[in-house]
Amino acid sequence: MIQQTKMPENSKLQTPISKLLIANRGEIALRIMRSAKEMGIKTVAVFSEADRNALHVRYADEAVCIGPAPSNQSYLVGEKIIEACKLTGAQAIHPGYGFLSENAAFAQLVADAGLILVGPSPQAMEIMGNKLSAKAAALKYNIPMVPGTEEAITDVEEAKQRAIEVGFPILIKAAAGGGGKGMRIVEQASYFEEQMQLAVSEATSAFGDGSVFIERYVTSPRHIEIQVLGDTHGNIVHLFERECSVQRRHQKVVEEAPSSVLTEEIRQRMGKCAVDVARSVNYTGAGTVEFILDENLDFFFLEMNTRLQVEHPVTELITGIDLVKEQIKIASGEKLSFSQDDLKISGHAIELRVYAEDPANNFLPDIGTLQTYITPQGNGVRVDDGFEQGMEIPIYYDPMIAKLITYGKDREEAMVGMVRAIEEYDITGIETTLGFGKFVMQHEAFKTGNFDTHFVAKYFKPESLKVQDQTEALIAAVMAAKLFQKKDVQLNDTTKQSTSDWRKNRLKY
Repeated sequence: MIQQTKMPENSKLQTPISKLLIANRGEIALRIMRSAKEMGIKTVAVFSEADRNALHVRYADEAVCIGPAPSNQSYLVGEKIIEACKLTGAQAIHPGYGFLSENAAFAQLVADAGLILVGPSPQAMEIMGNKLSAKAAALKYNIPMVPGTEEAITDVEEAKQRAIEVGFPILIKAAAGGGGKGMRIVEQASYFEEQMQLAVSEATSAFGDGSVFIERYVTSPRHIEIQVLGDTHGNIVHLFERECSVQRRHQKVVEEAPSSVLTEEIRQRMGKCAVDVARSVNYTGAGTVEFILDENLDFFFLEMNTRLQVEHPVTELITGIDLVKEQIKIASGEKLSFSQDDLKISGHAIELRVYAEDPANNFLPDIGTLQTYITPQGNGVRVDDGFEQGMEIPIYYDPMIAKLITYGKDREEAMVGMVRAIEEYDITGIETTLGFGKFVMQHEAFKTGNFDTHFVAKYFKPESLKVQDQTEALIAAVMAAKLFQKKDVQLNDTTKQSTSDWRKNRLKY
């Protein structure tokens, strides 16, 4: 049963969209609502029964319960989202990221209901949602591709022969989906059949589509992505790159902008390719074109994400552009108010995803209660979160608590700021990735920019955090001992002085 909760009225209409429903939860729902509020747009939250007391529910002007805690009974049910729009009078839907944000069928459902989706067309979403059709679209503009197959392969023997032609090591990848699911690295031909069967099985289970294809495996890859914006008038720009190479389980943990290794010439070429990829499907809204960069600084197209990215704040900080506001303006039919020449990189930004995970236990989720939750403050620090002290981290959803972002005039200042912010961030009751983030910031490979997507496998061991904790404890103990010694000396000096004064006074009489 759909329930509606009334909230206080918001400010006056300033754009053609006067009421926006956010089909998401947590920090991204709050982040979207804040930009909408500044634009004078009323907001509608949707929530599952597990999120009844969530911050995004309290912040919105109106809130609608859309079902039980499991996402497949609430946040992933498109019909309930549409019904919530009809109930509240919202004309537009912002899907955030995750859930239905890249679901072409949902995008079509929104269009059929006469509503506005703050995102690309269903057609663009469908093409770019499949890695093979995305490659086919990108090839129209001669975008560099990793050597491999251009179509799905199901016959194991044929696939093995193609793999031999491409050359080992190779990567078997699921055509649908992402996040490392349905992906297998194969070092030699004798392992191929088993690994392909595993990849097909995992892809079928995760995405309902067992299609796989083959690419040559780049042995020292860096993950570089380009943010793009396109309006409904044919204007498309890129907002430079983000480096997302520090990953665990093929999923990002640390992102930064700009990359420490791109030259201006490579940046311009990569930016042009990203714009061309977007143009190949008449893309509108915010999107991200992902590339792989090899040790020779040659880049190759991977895929396009047809939504706002988790790591979008680092782009906002180096460009001064509010990407959510631009998304809403584009969905309202407005032209981009700036051109490519107007965009400049200013400073450096780093983001750490603060997950409720235990890095010392293979980054496994650590669900529980935020017994202490105190966020860092100060210049150059931004925290996008959706929790407060005493709240539970639900088991049903992604375990990300917050995004911690720092900004500085250069990379070194942003890194120093991140370490300071991590030290100020006080979370107890659960394990988090804060300690891992500090390890990354202080590691020589990261500080010098000499790293790739194998950073965790190469450098991180659970003992690293124990050593870090022991070192910090030792420093604290030494400092405490010195402080105690200093106070003891001061006390002795005061005692001696008092005794001396007493003796002098006594001699007077």
